[in-house]
Amino acid sequence: MKRLTTLFVALLLGLSAAHAEFKLDPRYSDNDGDLIADIPTDPKNLVDPSTLVFAYTPVEDPAVYADVWSEFLAHMEKVTGKKVQFFPVQSNAAQIEAMRSGRLHVAGFNTGSNPIAVACAGFRPFTMMAAKDGSFGYEMEIITFPGSGITKPEDIKGKKLAFTSQTSNSGFKAPSALMEAEYGLKAERDYEPVFSGKHDNSILGVANKDYPAAAVANSVMKRMLDRGVVKAEQIKTIYKSGTFPTTGYGIAHNLKPELQEKIKEAFFSFKWEGTKLQNEFKAEGQFLPITFKNHWAVIRQIDAAMGVSYTCK
Repeated sequence: MKRLTTLFVALLLGLSAAHAEFKLDPRYSDNDGDLIADIPTDPKNLVDPSTLVFAYTPVEDPAVYADVWSEFLAHMEKVTGKKVQFFPVQSNAAQIEAMRSGRLHVAGFNTGSNPIAVACAGFRPFTMMAAKDGSFGYEMEIITFPGSGITKPEDIKGKKLAFTSQTSNSGFKAPSALMEAEYGLKAERDYEPVFSGKHDNSILGVANKDYPAAAVANSVMKRMLDRGVVKAEQIKTIYKSGTFPTTGYGIAHNLKPELQEKIKEAFFSFKWEGTKLQNEFKAEGQFLPITFKNHWAVIRQIDAAMGVSYTCK
């Protein structure tokens, strides 16, 4: 298994100023240069909802994660004094649109959709999950099933490769760039790209032999293995990348400043020990403060390499 060597060297050396191409939708301002939407200064542009709506990144079974997050959301209710409702989302696009339209207030956006949420929906990320020692992140893996005839990325030529969605970092952007940069394999020309919609779908698709190969976030795969949704003997990894930042959690830009601070307090004061959240995210044990400008720099560079547009529809 190789790592994202050639691709990252090209990105970091050839596109060192790529983050300068990132810009917010005209409806938002960024006067302090931190690359996220400023909180409105005019009180009439601020909102103070009686119920906060929270959404976790799209997953195969939202009901499972409604339960996983239940204790955390109860904690947020105590800290903020607001009701908090879990909102199951079916796609990255639907999640972004929900925040852009004002129907979503607090959310975890996956790695790849984070920049689009920031640019188009006024998302203000401030934290992500991390281990107790401060380590964080996940790797992209290209997986297949034993007996598929695929032992290395080059063997995908002439076959199907399952991606999740076009906004996903590990589920599309990084692997498609990698396949072309390191192996000379271009989508449509050298292999057939198919889209499953979610990492869970791609992993299940490979385990059930519906897809010969798929690019996925190994953090999702580990949780599915832990829950027994798939078995280790059903999956074989043929590529593992370097580490990427994981899901970023944040707030809609136009919530009242004091409410935004209370929401942050809820994340950073949550006690993980013995909770459903800890049981699901076994490698994590805290919410670590982050900045979009620094922690998502490499993701914006990958977007630039792929010609991703932040023009909002």
